Amino acid sequence: QVQLVESGGGLVQAGDSLRLSCAVSGRAFTNYAMGWFRQAPGKEREFVAGIGYIGASTVYADSVKGRFTISGDNAKNTVYLQMNSLKPEDTAVYYCAADTGRFRISRAYRSYDYWGQGTQVTVSS
Repeated sequence: QVQLVESGGGLVQAGDSLRLSCAVSGRAFTNYAMGWFRQAPGKEREFVAGIGYIGASTVYADSVKGRFTISGDNAKNTVYLQMNSLKPEDTAVYYCAADTGRFRISRAYRSYDYWGQGTQVTVSS
């Protein structure tokens, strides 16, 4: 079993930064792939970023590449999503997810078997 708890969301202005945290309990996150997804009202859940086994690789959606960075802290068993140069279109509920069945990063949300409760990010123009 894996438990995920996100934090760090909030209301910011365009161009600002936020750092989301995902505290992992139950198993060390370095043993499998982790991802961040987001879902805006009326839209499907979309892949944002992922980090693979032992943090050996990272993958980003084209829409956030160069602005967002995913990383992990082994000692704290926490995964982060640093979000810079935020845009209004980044507004969504952000979810942390664990894909305990594989080491490599999947962009498909159905691959992930554990999810956090989500944290709201709102970017005003």
